[in-house]
Amino acid sequence: MICFPRPYRSSSSSPSLHLLSPSEPEFIASFSIPDTHSPDDDKVYFFFKEKAVEAGQWDKRVYSRVARVCKNDVGGRRSLINRWTTFLKARLVCSVPGPSGVDTHFDELEDIFVLETKDPQNPTIYGVFSTSSSVFRGSAVCVYSMASIRAAFNGPFAHKEGPDYRWVEFKGHIPYPRPGACPSETYDALHKSTKDFPDEVVSFMRQHQLMWEPVPPLGGRPIITRVNAPCMFKRVVVDRVEAEDGPYDVLHLGTDDGKVVKVVSVTTDSWDPEEIILEELSVFKSPTPVLSMELSTKRQQLYVSSELGVAQLGLQRCELYGTDCAECCLARDPYCSWDGQTCSRFFPSSKRRARRQDVKYGDPWSQCPVTEDDSASVEEKSLYGVEGNSTFLECVPRSPQAELRWTSSSKTTEDRRPLSDDHRSLHMKRGLLVQRLELADAGLYTCTSHEHSYSQVLARYRLHIIPNHSLHPAAPHQQSQGPSHGKTGPAGGALPVFPGPRPPASLPGLRNSWLPQHRSYKDLHMVGSNSLSVDEYCEQLWYREKRRQQKLRTLKLKQESRKARVRRNNPPEPPL
Repeated sequence: MICFPRPYRSSSSSPSLHLLSPSEPEFIASFSIPDTHSPDDDKVYFFFKEKAVEAGQWDKRVYSRVARVCKNDVGGRRSLINRWTTFLKARLVCSVPGPSGVDTHFDELEDIFVLETKDPQNPTIYGVFSTSSSVFRGSAVCVYSMASIRAAFNGPFAHKEGPDYRWVEFKGHIPYPRPGACPSETYDALHKSTKDFPDEVVSFMRQHQLMWEPVPPLGGRPIITRVNAPCMFKRVVVDRVEAEDGPYDVLHLGTDDGKVVKVVSVTTDSWDPEEIILEELSVFKSPTPVLSMELSTKRQQLYVSSELGVAQLGLQRCELYGTDCAECCLARDPYCSWDGQTCSRFFPSSKRRARRQDVKYGDPWSQCPVTEDDSASVEEKSLYGVEGNSTFLECVPRSPQAELRWTSSSKTTEDRRPLSDDHRSLHMKRGLLVQRLELADAGLYTCTSHEHSYSQVLARYRLHIIPNHSLHPAAPHQQSQGPSHGKTGPAGGALPVFPGPRPPASLPGLRNSWLPQHRSYKDLHMVGSNSLSVDEYCEQLWYREKRRQQKLRTLKLKQESRKARVRRNNPPEPPL
């Protein structure tokens, strides 16, 4: 990122050259990109944002710009001395088309990444933009081609004229050589330096540095947008990945709260971009803006910096998709493919190999071998809830693009009914929240993931509801009776008697003083038993804990005794 307020060039053999009175620009980045086969035509492209001079006196708009200047520009001879004579700028547009021609603009440029291609003259430009609107906050990513940028600089100039001094398209005479062209043999061999330009050309450049036509994004709209989200995109780096069905550009986007979002944009059959979020990571311990990112394709690493430090991330983590072919295919990650056993990194090769990958469609039916329905293999988990309270059924989708659907069946019937959001059930990203539980809510809850034409069962919960009356304290005559040899537990056996203090019979004392920290599934099952009150349940836990502690003490005494015998039988040797 360029930190100085305006671009200039300085060397030991030539004076400093400055930009002619910019409108408070904030420069983001600059790149040297060749225009033709001749190095004399090479130009430096600047990306910045500034207060829009064409917006009006009272309109405080900010526009994003792309500007260029010839690398061999040394200033004018009699005018624009020590000033750029080939500097031109155009507006960089990133907007979402709206009804009646009213577009939603993302005007503030945040970051630029130049993705090199096989043709050094035509790299792909990626830009991150944010909105300056007070109505909503959002960010977007737009892609530009060098062809559209050059077309804007070769198009008409902007000009002020008329009684109200408005900006209009200049339709007058344009001098030769065309303003903004570099002095080279490509246009005129007589002009070997910018000092050789005619005064008419230099004078025209003083008044016409702004181009009339803006630079539109590829496709006419952003490939990624995020509106009214808790975080904003601030930085971008792009990695071009060769997949089974062609190259894909994987974007790594840094946010203002310390996250890195990995996204790939896929062009559908209708030529509309489809945004696929592959991963979203919180890089730092506390939210902090991402300041810069660097990509190492050789090491397959991404380096992210902030005020808290520098983090290193791997470009691919295919092991997260597991060993299932369908999961690997649905991930649509260009870095990964299913090799017949697990989801692993994809290496493009000319050899025919049994690898399965479908980034464009993500269709496991066409890529993976046909398998039987494995929904019955999903473990059914028992969950207990108290009548009138709330419970959460966790179900984490394995793909950000997957849609979760819930069904339930009661104890009396096996018919599944779909669950939708209502006054008690709330669908969330990581599961289902059921509020104010009722006895009729008991039953089997199934979470199913749906993506494209593929669906699979992710979780099953058998929900048991504990009635309120089971939580009431026992009758007074029961509380007065302490544990004895004659008292039986839920299994009908006599409770053992341990030496030492007995637990209090009242429930509050049992809850707060002696309950073990780790409860087993058997403990929860005891709560759901209709023949066991909570007081009796707590007593059972207390005796089980006492028995466990007594066993630990006995084991410790045996170990100490064994160590003493070893020391007696093997006394230490005296020092020499």
